[in-house]
Amino acid sequence: MITLYMKNSGGIKMEVEKEKSIKKNLDIPIWKRSTLTIEEAAAYSGIGRNKLRSLTDKEDCPFVLWVGSKRLIKRKLLDQYINQMYSI
Repeated sequence: MITLYMKNSGGIKMEVEKEKSIKKNLDIPIWKRSTLTIEEAAAYSGIGRNKLRSLTDKEDCPFVLWVGSKRLIKRKLLDQYINQMYSI
């Protein structure tokens, strides 16, 4: 948890608390998450980060989810894709 102190125009400190999203992600085991980052997917699947990036750059990739410019991997669809493939 991050605590920020700010001064308003009267010189009074206001406390604002914000949870780190990283801490929340660490609470959920990787095999139970619905989406993974490239780094998490690489660790989970054993496929390299560069290979995952090249696979997810393709328009017809079934397991990529773009959130703005952030690339997430749909874990269950990645598992299905790996089970169907002979080689990558």
